[in-house]
Amino acid sequence: MSGLLDHVRRNLCARRLFRRGQTILVAVSGGLDSMVLLEVLRELAPENGWRLKVAHLNHRLRGRSSDADERLVRRTARRLGLPVEAERADVRRFARAHKLSLEMAAREVRHDFLARAARRLGNCSVALAHHADDQLELFFLRLLRGSGGEGLAGMKWRNASPSDSRVELVRPLLDLPKGALKKYAAARGIRFREDASNESLDIQRNRIRHELLPLLRKNYQPALERTVARAMEIIGAEGEFVTRAAREWLEENPKSEIRNPRSGIRARRGKGEKAAFERLPTAVQRRCVQFQLWRQGVVGDFELVEQLRRYAERPVAVGRAVEVGAGCRGRAASELADYDYDYEDEKEKEEEVVYAIREASGVVRLRKAERTEFKAASKEVELNRAGEAFMDGVGVRWHIKSGKPSGLLRKAAGREVFDADRVGSRIVLRHWRAGDRFQPSGMDASVKLQDIFTNQRVPRARRHELLLAATAQGEIFWVEGVRISERFKLTESTIRRLHWQWQRP
Repeated sequence: MSGLLDHVRRNLCARRLFRRGQTILVAVSGGLDSMVLLEVLRELAPENGWRLKVAHLNHRLRGRSSDADERLVRRTARRLGLPVEAERADVRRFARAHKLSLEMAAREVRHDFLARAARRLGNCSVALAHHADDQLELFFLRLLRGSGGEGLAGMKWRNASPSDSRVELVRPLLDLPKGALKKYAAARGIRFREDASNESLDIQRNRIRHELLPLLRKNYQPALERTVARAMEIIGAEGEFVTRAAREWLEENPKSEIRNPRSGIRARRGKGEKAAFERLPTAVQRRCVQFQLWRQGVVGDFELVEQLRRYAERPVAVGRAVEVGAGCRGRAASELADYDYDYEDEKEKEEEVVYAIREASGVVRLRKAERTEFKAASKEVELNRAGEAFMDGVGVRWHIKSGKPSGLLRKAAGREVFDADRVGSRIVLRHWRAGDRFQPSGMDASVKLQDIFTNQRVPRARRHELLLAATAQGEIFWVEGVRISERFKLTESTIRRLHWQWQRP
């Protein structure tokens, strides 16, 4: 299997991934990919004067299997005469403490460990065993999450660690398929351990690997790896151009808070003229907004970036504050164009509210908002045949009709129709409270009202002003500005209809 070894040797030379005589920390999990990487680098080390060290993190997620992985790595390193940097981590506790998925928590803990180990060795390079199959799966994973250009470009052959920019991550196997690694391991008798979790279809990456990709190869594109790799190359190059243009503009903008970006590139403009934000291409506007959010500790997902950016098309709206979700703050952004952020559940207690404002110059600033408390006021209402009620300046009117409607019920702003018998004769008008759940029409189950507000980007202060109505049993059937409840909508069996109308002054 000298072919694989020669292939990696050519990659290392052509891309200058490592320097002669340097120390390399090899991240080894005990699985096929990393054990092959360790063997390949060990074969190439003498001719390059490399000093290899092995790094292993026991995530403690699979009990005895995790311990067996660690034992295999230690035995292999001892047989090869290589020192080992090893730690154990309680990833489940870390995930709970930081409100992360296990996969994301494991990634953060692993990168932190590798960065610490590399710093102890003098900020040496860290070799990772990502390969072409990983790259393909990542493309579809990010595509389904709505990633941006640089995200879809996939992993790079080398990049700075998300935990410490002084530590470089290198991927010598990035263009090799997993099948080639399996053949190399079989020919060399390399021992490795299988991770049973790689077969679990509960994990989206595994569903892409075992279901989506085989389907695409069979029915749509047999050469899927080659065509996707080509697309990633094109997208990546275009994304790098947009990033470069955004950095140039931010460096030249005297009002920008971004100073001396790492690119060091300056654009040449005639007579010192500076491009107005409104005249920048849309892609560059997005990246400028995203860079500024990132530098202020905010991961800008697509919706947030667009709300700030698109005000350039409506100058009158420039300066309007946009609420920044609590989950977006304080997270590292290793890839600025990756719009694959999923909001974590916010705490029910009221936390510090932060707003982002994009000025006409293109500068994005953050400001804190005053804390808003839940409102305890409520009002009981008897639903007679017709009536009206007022609460906190909102007027509600209703009337009840029997029989089938003579024609289609026309929808109008500020009007809804419910099944009157399901609602009942007594209701309560009130505001949002901690723990409230609601089942909007079309959904199979109830969800936190807070999550609905977050998804619809309802400003936190306004959430507390909105009126809602609940039955005598406490079930919410109407929320101002949200589609009606699934359980109280009209059906074929509806006998009486509650026509509901509201108006704010």
